[in-house]
Amino acid sequence: MTTILPNVPVSPLRQKLIDDMTMRHFSAATQRNYIRDVGRFASFLRRSPDTATTEDVRQFQLAQSEAGVPVPTMNSVVSALRFFFTNTLDRPDLARKLVRVSRPRNLPVVLSRDEVARLLNATTSLKHQAALSVAYGAGLRVGEVAMLKARDIDSERMLIRVERGKGGQYRNAMLSPDLLTLLRQWWQVGHRQGVLHRDGWLFPGQHALKPISTRQLYRVVVEAAQAAEITRRVGPHTLRHSFATHLLEDGVDIRIIQALLGHAKLENTALYTKVATRTVRAVTSPLDRPTQSIWAPASASPPCSTPGVRP
Repeated sequence: MTTILPNVPVSPLRQKLIDDMTMRHFSAATQRNYIRDVGRFASFLRRSPDTATTEDVRQFQLAQSEAGVPVPTMNSVVSALRFFFTNTLDRPDLARKLVRVSRPRNLPVVLSRDEVARLLNATTSLKHQAALSVAYGAGLRVGEVAMLKARDIDSERMLIRVERGKGGQYRNAMLSPDLLTLLRQWWQVGHRQGVLHRDGWLFPGQHALKPISTRQLYRVVVEAAQAAEITRRVGPHTLRHSFATHLLEDGVDIRIIQALLGHAKLENTALYTKVATRTVRAVTSPLDRPTQSIWAPASASPPCSTPGVRP
């Protein structure tokens, strides 16, 4: 898939970058971002980026830092340039000079189970309720929800096939009986309306041949949260955070949660241990289990037998 508009002249170097990304099945959004970020580096150089030196790379990152470029943006540029230097230019020496900037991770916003129920019930259509229920009930990313097709629901094995996950990774997500019942209700309504087909999108957009947009799903969550009188700032990913946290609180092994979420690193899943409040409350403090309670009054000391010495 190419991200370049037709009839627009493309340099051989940019076309090689596009070919390298297409060969690896990068999504259209990732291709756009990588082309933009490599272009940002070329604009800094004011010459072709294949002529860059290690000092150019260092000066570019220094200029970004001094200009106050946000850390997530700087790290996104690093990812794009590492791919460009390593795969397109075959210059790993330049890639090694790129530095990722560390930043503290904010704790995710997690809704209570009651808040999740209120939010789902506050949606204005069965399609929106079903889509958000998939995000929470299976822990899917918003892009994964949008790209689901009807055939991805495997009712026999009680699985949801995620074929368009982050990084193009395939995985199976859980399908609960209640979620399956809701999806079957949506199938009956959508099929009757003529917008759902066996080989079509599970959640079509305004045009039945196109999937619902992630932006639309974000608006649905925000509007439902307002209707449910949830004052915290929430989005589709909040439902995924809540899914993982609630499973952890229910005692599900963290490595199973890692697999369900499609996390490559366990440390990303471990973040939810910091917001699993039920898990924290279930732990008995050592203060409550001493050999002898520290709050018990001390027993009287035995009388001292040494004359003239008071206990």
